[in-house]
Amino acid sequence: MKEKQIRIPGPDHPISIQPNPDRVVVSVAGQVIADTGNALTLREADYPAVQYIPREDVDLSQLERTNHATYCPYKGDCSYCSVPAGGKKSVNAVWSYEDPYPAVAQIKGHVAFYPDRVDEIAEQLPTTRESSRGTGQ
Repeated sequence: MKEKQIRIPGPDHPISIQPNPDRVVVSVAGQVIADTGNALTLREADYPAVQYIPREDVDLSQLERTNHATYCPYKGDCSYCSVPAGGKKSVNAVWSYEDPYPAVAQIKGHVAFYPDRVDEIAEQLPTTRESSRGTGQ
């Protein structure tokens, strides 16, 4: 079997991962599937930015693991889930790198959603109450 090629992000293929200060809410078929204030925004080369959401902020009971798998030489092996409530549109709508390469280790324990396979991935500014927590206000 051919060994998988591992690549390191760099100037020719940059990858950055930063905390998203906004609240990210993902919905499918009128149901909230994920709601977090702790998303990570991954920017990779010329691809659109992707929100990676901590598993603890995802309603995992709404997901169904599939046999679909892919490989990214920068991130590693990728597994997928569908959202049955979304029907055919939401097959393999969710992905995760369960054991990502060290360069992107921050996304371990997170999942991402294809925007065209869910109804909405909304980024909302934190409410005043949420943003003032811990300030004594």
